[in-house]
Amino acid sequence: MADAELMVWIDQDLCTGDGICSEIAPDVFQERSDGVWVVKEIASHWGADLVFDGEQAPDGSRGVARVPAAVLGEVVEAAEECPGECIMIEPFDQATFDKRS
Repeated sequence: MADAELMVWIDQDLCTGDGICSEIAPDVFQERSDGVWVVKEIASHWGADLVFDGEQAPDGSRGVARVPAAVLGEVVEAAEECPGECIMIEPFDQATFDKRS
């Protein structure tokens, strides 16, 4: 399994629903049914699929996904290109990680 140095989440209040994030980093971003984007962890990186959509797992600032090293550059690019500036990237924090479920 991958190691995480960073975590990512989306501020849904700022999300414009453009979807550039998923075009750049499809392993980390997914559209929710209301057109807002959320973060996810996929089995190929973490051993299980988990979508932080407010149903399967928390969304917003509590819905933090680990960023796999293999796609770190893509996640940073997605945050830089996001028109809503809603993608938040933070250092991995075990306490925050433990509170997400």
